[in-house]
Amino acid sequence: MTHCEITVRINGRSYAGRVEPRKTLADFIREDCGLTGTHLGCEHGVCGACTILMDGEAVRSCLLFAVQAVGAELMTVEALADGDRLHPIQQAFRDHHALQCGFCTPGFLLTTLAFLRETPRPTDQEIREALAGNLCRCTGYHNIVKAVAAAAAALASDPRPGV
Repeated sequence: MTHCEITVRINGRSYAGRVEPRKTLADFIREDCGLTGTHLGCEHGVCGACTILMDGEAVRSCLLFAVQAVGAELMTVEALADGDRLHPIQQAFRDHHALQCGFCTPGFLLTTLAFLRETPRPTDQEIREALAGNLCRCTGYHNIVKAVAAAAAALASDPRPGV
């Protein structure tokens, strides 16, 4: 099979690789770039564990080919924290016990980030609708909804640009 030379930008850094055209973006991120915060669950775009941001939009990286990401700006969960300082969304998930095993958490965090950029003061119903495509087997969702509401409030008062 023919391989393609690609360069993609993830979290502000360029990553180059030689990939088969059928290699998924999720596999490229994890295997070639070493960014293992992006998790693979169903590999059918159903669970949301592999969610990343592509040009600011939440996407399922298991449904995209790595070659489709050339020229896009990608963001993975690794870009959220600033050193030891958690991003307000991460802090809210921690404070509200919105995670247990943590497998689904990266997808929820990035889905939440994209959602709150578009809807900075959401209702609980809007939060539930925005998160409907992410599955969690541990938490029961109640604390996740509380965490997203708390994150929205925190982000409204956070002076950091680009959050």
